[in-house]
Amino acid sequence: MRIDCHVHVLATTPGHGHLSGSLRRRPNVVFTRLRLGLPLFGSDEALERAFEDRLVRTVDGTPELDAAVGLAFDAVYAEDGRLDDANTHLYVTNGYAAELARRHPKVLFGASVHPYRPDALAELDRCVAAGAVLVKWLPLVQGMDPASERCLPFYEALAHHRVPLLCHTGGELSLPQRFPQYASPELLLPALRCGVTVIAAHCGTRSTPLGTDYLPTFVRMAKEHERLYGDTAALDNPSRSYAFPVLLGDAGVRRKVVHGSDWPIPSVPTLKAGAGTALRLLVTEGNGNWVRRDVLAKRAVGFDDDYFHRAADVLRLPEGRRIPAPAAAAVAHA
Repeated sequence: MRIDCHVHVLATTPGHGHLSGSLRRRPNVVFTRLRLGLPLFGSDEALERAFEDRLVRTVDGTPELDAAVGLAFDAVYAEDGRLDDANTHLYVTNGYAAELARRHPKVLFGASVHPYRPDALAELDRCVAAGAVLVKWLPLVQGMDPASERCLPFYEALAHHRVPLLCHTGGELSLPQRFPQYASPELLLPALRCGVTVIAAHCGTRSTPLGTDYLPTFVRMAKEHERLYGDTAALDNPSRSYAFPVLLGDAGVRRKVVHGSDWPIPSVPTLKAGAGTALRLLVTEGNGNWVRRDVLAKRAVGFDDDYFHRAADVLRLPEGRRIPAPAAAAVAHA
């Protein structure tokens, strides 16, 4: 299977999730809603349905992929395990993300479980039973310290279930971050020592030119730890595309990179694909479908078929999902 392992889900109704008022007013969120044709006014039910419809049409409209992982997003929890509602700006329940995966064949369930919550291990068990292919963390926003001893029981459970951890590394601009100290891939060493397969989202790249660059740290660790991978979520955007020559130019690192888009973060094809190709992708091919544009841009940069198939070997896929769907196979042979 050719899989995008990093696609976000939005939920705005009780029991499904929450989008804070301050986040709704952020310029990047308003722009994304306008660009995707999502309503700026009206009910939360209408917004949630519109986002689901756009997500499904986008993934279904990308014949180069067989599936995409739709990510839940857990709330913020304090050190003592209490829910921090005031600082939870984005929340997507595991139940809702699993429901989307059940309803839509090309969507896989990506869970999110904060390790500090009192029922973290029980919630992980529930997610595994529901078919979770990975667990997603964004420590800069959600507030977990991946190097903390408090995470060790959770890591042991992940290793037991053979569920990989997709953990944000490097800079972050899309969501309000309160914990910038949790950006380095080195914080994931305890997870690796527990036998967890880890995907370092964004490969530790910086999100602004003046941000701290953890790409060299990722490169070193990818060579040292067989279970450490990195994804290319948002890497075709100008602030992160400096990573492409590094990732593609080192055979030892290249085999540790999996495909991810970071949708609905806009895809802005890098000039490293060639100025003409970047302009064509921006104006015509994939226009309106950022998932497909991201695939085409990364092919133009130099990522091969192994890269697009690699996530299928890394994720915890349900047995029946390891065989490409007939429609995908037809595209491959067209």
